[in-house]
Amino acid sequence: MTKQQREAVDARLRSATFDGSRPLEELRTGFAAMMGADGPPPAGVNLTDGFLGGRPAVEFAPLAPSTGAMILYFHGGSWVFGSPLTAQHLTAALVRRTGARAVSLDYRLAPEYPFPAAIEDGVAAYRELLESGVPAEQIILAGDSAGGGLSIITLLAARDEGLPMPAAVVAFSPGLDASRSGESITTKAAVDPILTHSSLQATGELHRAGQDPHQPLLSPALYADLTGLPPLLLQVGSNEMLLDDSTRMATRAAAAGVDVILDVTADVPHVFQSFEGILDEADAALDRAGRFVLDHLPAVTPIG
Repeated sequence: MTKQQREAVDARLRSATFDGSRPLEELRTGFAAMMGADGPPPAGVNLTDGFLGGRPAVEFAPLAPSTGAMILYFHGGSWVFGSPLTAQHLTAALVRRTGARAVSLDYRLAPEYPFPAAIEDGVAAYRELLESGVPAEQIILAGDSAGGGLSIITLLAARDEGLPMPAAVVAFSPGLDASRSGESITTKAAVDPILTHSSLQATGELHRAGQDPHQPLLSPALYADLTGLPPLLLQVGSNEMLLDDSTRMATRAAAAGVDVILDVTADVPHVFQSFEGILDEADAALDRAGRFVLDHLPAVTPIG
């Protein structure tokens, strides 16, 4: 784990400055290019287009499946951009490490479909998995950034609808506080190489569409009743403006009796796990996430 790797990643992100005032289509195109959505597909998996919960989705199958588990993945993109292909390498990284299948949901985006559209899509996708015969104890929800937040918020809404909880949740740098009230929003602003006050405000306003952020499904780290959630793994970097989204969620989840692991890696940025093969810390964090998934699938029957 080298200082040189961290510095190179930091410089790369700072060179791809995110300006929330740019036209939305430019932001979406730029994000897709930065995340390699149009590049070669990830190794070690087969990708197939499909549908889940009434929305397009991309299915990931490991070349050598070893479990009957299913990962429901939610991509990042501040609720306004991104797609399953912008998160394809992160999704594939979990698939390769667990032998599970995955389906990455193309949930609706703001501003065309603001809050709570994405949550409705997440619950519909989760419900369809259950109705298709996948046992809840063999399902893992996962996501990064806004998608990391969506993985947890989906379960809050699903729990309130009486649906059974899955085996566990893996959230990479989740967004869990739409009020942006954490101290790290200010204290980490200088070291965060990609997020800014203005960008968070711009995308947040598009997602909320005038809704008060001080409510459970917008700021669950502060306002949600977390009782009954499955085990959580929250992975975050110490150089993130959203660091306190995870630290406060972990504290409140533990107080609610939830089995939670707060996994903070020093001197790395938002969704640093996307730098697999470039940043040693990313590989190590993904290895830990893979072990966490396997540790919480006791009911899975090995395949082959």
